[in-house]
Amino acid sequence: MREAGRVVAEILQLLRERIFPGVTTLELDRFAEQECKKRGVRPAFKGYGGFPFTICSSPNEKVVHGFADDVPLREGDILSIDFGVIKDGFYGDSAITVPVGRIDPEKERLLRVTRQSLDLAIAAALVGGRLSDISNAVQTCVEKEGFSVVREFVGHGIGRQLHESPQIPNFGPPGQGPRLRAGMTLAIEPMINAGAAAIIILKDGWTAVAVDGRPSAHFEHTIALTDNGPEILTLP
Repeated sequence: MREAGRVVAEILQLLRERIFPGVTTLELDRFAEQECKKRGVRPAFKGYGGFPFTICSSPNEKVVHGFADDVPLREGDILSIDFGVIKDGFYGDSAITVPVGRIDPEKERLLRVTRQSLDLAIAAALVGGRLSDISNAVQTCVEKEGFSVVREFVGHGIGRQLHESPQIPNFGPPGQGPRLRAGMTLAIEPMINAGAAAIIILKDGWTAVAVDGRPSAHFEHTIALTDNGPEILTLP
């Protein structure tokens, strides 16, 4: 899983460097697929449940599972990319939200807080703790800043399958759920809206959008729990 995570991190970093005004998400999707082929790995999402693309590309008010298209990104947009690979039978999964050129202060703060909530959630993933300690770390961080946790989507266990038990909500009181054990591998992924938490799914059956049209951010890492603390497997 370390190898799968390393490849995910490398390709996401390359994608980050290619996000600028004028580029299309379809171009980014094709680039990600080419990079998978170069490295001898399979995209984790393409074909999963019928999903047709290598990356989930979700600009602005799109929360997650967005379809790539040929609409150029514009200065001031933000773009969430969720991406995973399969290497030697194991999955890696990670997500980033990237500014397109200069963005407004609200979007800057949304990205900063969402990223911070992921950092705090990972720090709470301690052997002997409870699963909901992770959930509560996200919710506490986000709501004190006036943002909203999307409740329809959750983090998850990961390994030989993309989605394994346990599910990891991004909300809830601490001290509940199963004990965290060394050797568990988890994908923790806050999805945070600047406005209301409510979402709708578009007619494509996949793309989730904030109902109020305000921006949404998404960050994710795959981690392994160890007796020495959490190890992030999807760091660049």
